[in-house]
Amino acid sequence: MTQTNNRFFDEVARLMNDAAGVATGVRREFDTVVKTQAERILRDLDVVQREEFEAVKEMARIAREENEVLKARVAALEAKLGAGGGGVGAAAGPSGGAGAPASGSAAGNEGARG
Repeated sequence: MTQTNNRFFDEVARLMNDAAGVATGVRREFDTVVKTQAERILRDLDVVQREEFEAVKEMARIAREENEVLKARVAALEAKLGAGGGGVGAAAGPSGGAGAPASGSAAGNEGARG
């Protein structure tokens, strides 16, 4: 009778072991299905990925820094123009007027060609 009890307990232990293995497999399958569905839903929602977000965030930070540098340069140039007493009209005067050298040299170049 002891052999029968041992066999019974052996069979119960083997069934429990098999059930634990099946439960582990079912859990893995369930996790895979849930993960796949979540990824599909996020793809359908067109949600940005973390890597893309971080890249754009870094680009924005660099652009802000460059913008601050350019603001400082513009302010310095405006201050320099204001201190020179010239203004906008004076700055444009040498490069473009009626007797500017650029127009005279263009006419001289045409005469040399022809």
